[in-house]
Amino acid sequence: MTPEFDPAQPPLIDEDRHPVFDSWEGVENIESLDCAEHDDEEPQHPINWNLLTSDEAEAEWLDLNAWVNWLRSTYGLPPTVIPPFWHRHDELVWELSALHQHWLNSYDPEGSPSAPLAWHRDFGDARNRLREWISTSGTRLDRDRPTRQTTWPGEAPVQPAAETVIADRNADFVQFVLDDVTARRRIEERVRLRAS
Repeated sequence: MTPEFDPAQPPLIDEDRHPVFDSWEGVENIESLDCAEHDDEEPQHPINWNLLTSDEAEAEWLDLNAWVNWLRSTYGLPPTVIPPFWHRHDELVWELSALHQHWLNSYDPEGSPSAPLAWHRDFGDARNRLREWISTSGTRLDRDRPTRQTTWPGEAPVQPAAETVIADRNADFVQFVLDDVTARRRIEERVRLRAS
């Protein structure tokens, strides 16, 4: 039995405080992000970040960012589990993206009623992996540096990068996505020119 709507009760989702709505607050160039439309009838599938087109990547970045903001807020996760600059670390992007797709499938209206329990079990495992990668990556609440790379014998040594203080996480994310989309578009253009 579905409960009736009671206007005296607060809504389940408060739009003024919901992380989906907060994720772009204060960002001036959001209009330049042109999201690809999603086909709601398409089944969920794993995201291979290496194979996404520029338009697909743009849409996936925005979806993942909104979901990660929801996840960290809903579960009260500290930056040792989900740091503000997760988008700058491939290992965190792949883990969070997989967790997001798992969540979408687990909470699909056509899915099994017990699927959310499996998601929560896997979420516990994912939190442990996230903590491990974050402790070795060097990302923190207010600063970031690229994940350290180990030089194998015969390779040129990789110079360690310095930490960067990042004052505005949302602006950094938007610029990161714009740079990623621009780089993908350049690759797509080179492929088109070779094909013609």
